[in-house]
Amino acid sequence: MDFNDPRWTGLHGGYRIPYDPRAAIRAIAEGAGAAAAWQELWNGLHHQGDVGEAFYAAVPHLVRIHADRGVPKPDTYALEATIGDARQHGGGNPEIPAFLREGYDAAWRHLTDMGLRELGAVSAPAAVSAIIAAIAIGKGMPALGRMAMLVDEDERKEMLEDAGLD
Repeated sequence: MDFNDPRWTGLHGGYRIPYDPRAAIRAIAEGAGAAAAWQELWNGLHHQGDVGEAFYAAVPHLVRIHADRGVPKPDTYALEATIGDARQHGGGNPEIPAFLREGYDAAWRHLTDMGLRELGAVSAPAAVSAIIAAIAIGKGMPALGRMAMLVDEDERKEMLEDAGLD
């Protein structure tokens, strides 16, 4: 959805109240106050498993910004995976509005493709987990994505030991 579209002001965030993420998205794109902007998006787009239509509108812009940078950063993957997971598991989350569906789906495909390329360039455990989670969710494997996102390496090792697979 174009940034000038008046429908932005009527979209809801994670708190089920109107939330317009454009200022935070612009700050991330410009690099000015990006850390605060990411925090605002985390808080505005997602709340305890609840998401709103503003998330669906923001995804294409965040993926575009990530692609334009050309530098693997886990922020986009982590936010998309967390909220993508919440969208699938949170009760009562809205469906993707028809006018946002095409852009949202295309952005997820692009993010999945970027993740496959960028995975080899990261080594920090949180970054690897965020990218794997986003790829898994983007490929229709939400349980794997959830495991990558919510369970750390020590917990995974313990689960394998408990299952006799160590």
